[in-house]
Amino acid sequence: MDEKTTFGVIVANRGFFPEHLIETGHRTIRRVLEEAGYGCVSPDFEATRHGCVESNEDAKKCARLFAEHAGEIDGIIVTLPNFGDERSVAKAVRWSGLDVPVLVQAEPDDPEKMDLDNRRDSFCGKMSICNNLRQYGISYSLTSMHTESLESPEFAHDLENFAATCRVVGALDGARFGAVGARTGPFLTVRYSEKLLESEGISVETVDLSEILAAADSVRRNSNDFKDKRAALSSYVECPGVSDEAFDRMARFGVALDHWISENDLDGVAVQCWTAIEEIYGIVPCAVMSMLSNSGVPAACEVDVTGAVSMYALQAAAGRPAAIVDWNNNYGSDPNKCVAFHCSNLPRDVFEECRMSYQAIISADVGKENAYGTIEGRVKAGPATFLRISTDDELGLMRAYAGQGRFTDDPLETFGGYGVLEVPALQTLLRHICSAGFEHHTAVALARRSEAVCEALGTYLGWEIYHHS
Repeated sequence: MDEKTTFGVIVANRGFFPEHLIETGHRTIRRVLEEAGYGCVSPDFEATRHGCVESNEDAKKCARLFAEHAGEIDGIIVTLPNFGDERSVAKAVRWSGLDVPVLVQAEPDDPEKMDLDNRRDSFCGKMSICNNLRQYGISYSLTSMHTESLESPEFAHDLENFAATCRVVGALDGARFGAVGARTGPFLTVRYSEKLLESEGISVETVDLSEILAAADSVRRNSNDFKDKRAALSSYVECPGVSDEAFDRMARFGVALDHWISENDLDGVAVQCWTAIEEIYGIVPCAVMSMLSNSGVPAACEVDVTGAVSMYALQAAAGRPAAIVDWNNNYGSDPNKCVAFHCSNLPRDVFEECRMSYQAIISADVGKENAYGTIEGRVKAGPATFLRISTDDELGLMRAYAGQGRFTDDPLETFGGYGVLEVPALQTLLRHICSAGFEHHTAVALARRSEAVCEALGTYLGWEIYHHS
């Protein structure tokens, strides 16, 4: 989650505009990216005129450079210090062979500097750049203002969002998820299409729960893996009343799951969490799953594979762990507030404080002694983004919704992992979820990233997405 985002940069130029504009523009974009903590791949100032792209030959040089750094470049920024040459920009992107997001930025003119020595015309040139990119079949993103300075707060915001978009697109490209166990019988809501996911380059590996439990039983108590996992679990959160036997079972289960994830190169998992594992093995897997999510391997409940995909995409956008929750309860009579809840396997980082306990709901069926391992607490107050990705098997397409809200500090006493979530026009969102037949689960992360997620899934992956803005 902490890897540096790197951009390929194309400084577009049209030859008869003032030369000082392209030199200053190129130096500025390099400095802005460096100060913001991003990597930059761009032609050297000596490779072309001030490192800009304005001809076929420049486009070839830029394309070769990008191709040489293809493994590093997460997105491309086209910056227009003046009108720019639209053809060479489109050619440079196409010839590079890169299939990454593209952001088009245009520098504004100063009304007091509209003479021949300072005039830019980037306002107009941006339209030509976008027109040519579209003709070439290249998807692209736009800044929030048609023209905005590289040094402006608006561009800083757009750059941050674009980096998040690039991270989501890159994360989902070739992503792999694990389904541990069979879907719990009543949960038809989390059914999904493996074939549709595979058609989008997202693979699913399956394993029977019995295989993981058998592997857990074979974990030796004197092994380093067991000792390390046991220590990590007991120090993860406060654990009042959790027995040594429950810790041992969780540790063995965690080691078996870690090995299977590693062997299959998985980015996330969805686990059959009840009631088989409690009845057969005597724990709930929540704490193990919480630790996975907190470490950057999202783990969803109830074999909700597309829920895990949602968590993974949101994690990439936010740069921090994502949780999966139920849209669970109304909050009094407030139409814009609800209770987000799970039993829970929420990652530690989303809580204001939390502890390990037993799962209160399921303990009535399997006994308290077989239900230890849940993580309980209240979600931190602050901004939040929610995202749900789903497969529409009937129409044969991927669809999703995303939006923003905030967790509040409104009073609430309950169990599990929970928070009061305030979303503007919540009733409209709930109507959309129900009308479109979305699942009752959603992924949440403590950040504002719905614009970036929608841009990634809609513009670049071509999925049907509703942005609740």
